[in-house]
Amino acid sequence: MLELHDVTKRYGERLALDAVTFTVGDGRLTGFVGGNGAGKTTTMRIILGVLAADGGSVTLGGAALTEADRRRFGYMPEERGLYPKMRLLEQTVYLARLHGWSPATARRNALELLERLGLAERADDTIESLSLGNQQRAQIAAALVHRPEVLVLDEPFSGLDPMAVETVQGVLADVAASGAPVLFSSHQLDIVERLCDDLVIIADGRIRASGSGEALRTQHATERWELLMTGDAGWLRQAPGIRVDEFDGGWALFEAESDAARRAVLAEAMARGEVVTFTREHTTLAQIFREVVR
Repeated sequence: MLELHDVTKRYGERLALDAVTFTVGDGRLTGFVGGNGAGKTTTMRIILGVLAADGGSVTLGGAALTEADRRRFGYMPEERGLYPKMRLLEQTVYLARLHGWSPATARRNALELLERLGLAERADDTIESLSLGNQQRAQIAAALVHRPEVLVLDEPFSGLDPMAVETVQGVLADVAASGAPVLFSSHQLDIVERLCDDLVIIADGRIRASGSGEALRTQHATERWELLMTGDAGWLRQAPGIRVDEFDGGWALFEAESDAARRAVLAEAMARGEVVTFTREHTTLAQIFREVVR
């Protein structure tokens, strides 16, 4: 597995990373989320050796990363960096060749990957002639064509339409299923929540939360309940032991100070009309994110 332990980085007087510690497990998709300037890209660049940390360590399988290790990594930066005048297939094959693949194997890998990413029909187009979404998929192809053992992606879903997002999700899931640790950052929390096994939340250069999605939801679960009934639910605002957070006609989102108060709400709602929904609110990644970074 890929592990970061107490990684620190300063730019002059500014502490960009403060004892950053987390793990990316083998065969696990790990989402790395945080606001602009939180430290995500700096962390990824240190993992790749593009930047040097001022302290701490990055290890793979318990051993310090070497140059040879990093050659087996796949990396997609947030900024597009492909050669605009080269044709897509030509460039993808070229990048595989740089990693030591034979011409025939490099071409076969490239063609299979472009087909998987929905880019086969664009194989002979230049990079600059592709749409922004297809350029993004080309960047992902560039990171994957040498079949990396560790994958690090900075905002891979940026600029993709819903169908392309689904395609890239499938490709990343396949990479993780092969046993590779996969770390990617994204501002699209719904995608991270849907796709990832594990989550790491960073703010102001410090890790605020990390772990499996299930563990984080359990840890940060809210005791809020959702009621949807056929009649008006306005009476709930006067119910003892209840605090209504949101309300609209027959729908309400509320907190109960005790199980007895919650059960009393259900009994009253059933007495007043048909209860369509009465359930505990599902804690979303967006809610967890807001809670841990504020």
